[in-house]
Amino acid sequence: MLLNNNVTEFILLGLTQDPVRKKIVFVTFLIFYLGTLLGNLLIIITIKTNQALGSPMYFFLFYLSLSDTCFSTSTAPRMIMDALSTKSTISFSECIIQVFSLHYFGSLEVFILILMAVDRYVAICKPLHYMTIMSRQVCGASVGVAWMGSCVHSSAQIYLTLSLTFCGPNLIDHYFCDLQPLLKLACTDTYVVNLLLVSNSGAIFMVSFVMLMFSYVIILHSLRNHSAEGRRKALSTCISHITVVILFFGPCIFIYTRPAITFPMDKMIAVFHTIGIPLLNPLIYTLRNAEVKNAMRKLSSKKLISDDKR
Repeated sequence: MLLNNNVTEFILLGLTQDPVRKKIVFVTFLIFYLGTLLGNLLIIITIKTNQALGSPMYFFLFYLSLSDTCFSTSTAPRMIMDALSTKSTISFSECIIQVFSLHYFGSLEVFILILMAVDRYVAICKPLHYMTIMSRQVCGASVGVAWMGSCVHSSAQIYLTLSLTFCGPNLIDHYFCDLQPLLKLACTDTYVVNLLLVSNSGAIFMVSFVMLMFSYVIILHSLRNHSAEGRRKALSTCISHITVVILFFGPCIFIYTRPAITFPMDKMIAVFHTIGIPLLNPLIYTLRNAEVKNAMRKLSSKKLISDDKR
């Protein structure tokens, strides 16, 4: 593969070429990215340091926050730095690494969201067997499978990328490397590769979304047999999960289940997907979860007490 390839680097056109707008992009997305890091790292530290958050639900939330952090980091820092540059170039190898990391942590988030749905299903529909089914060993093995599945998916993306031949031009009309914009630059026929892309990424996102929504319909239907208090608590958690699922899968389905055709809103949808969602997820889970908020208050109070002692 990679035969007759004359391109050693690509030029990323970014979101805008206007100098004033590039400064606005820099400030805006620096704030967004720092907020993403702060929010997700706060959840990670809170779950790790609080024994009350030792249930499988928070075990999976820990890995969701971790994947959110890595997913955003795969694109945001470079986009922020490129906003200060007059010409944004990325080497071919860096481009390949970005494609791999973007799909690796994106697909990891898909698998984690599926595991969170399974956890809620067992907790609500099979409460007597919950601790047996969702044991620490099962949860750990499930996350391990999710990591391996993500590696398989992202490796397939790299294989498809390396099967393309680039002989110029090298202008990517995007702010990061992905298989979709790279298809437009290939010198060879991309019909089969695009078909494989839709079959791989598109099918994963579409099938996973349908499965998740169907599972939450079953979960919500089963809540009619619960007490008012139990129904309120479970409903609050499920609504948070459903909101995250819709926000995450909506852009994925739009981007990866269609032919390689450019739409005016593509970049903004990609921004929402790679920068916005990792920022919103910690807000959604903390604002609607009393246990996480209480644990964060305890963590901050411990920090204040330790600072006072010094």
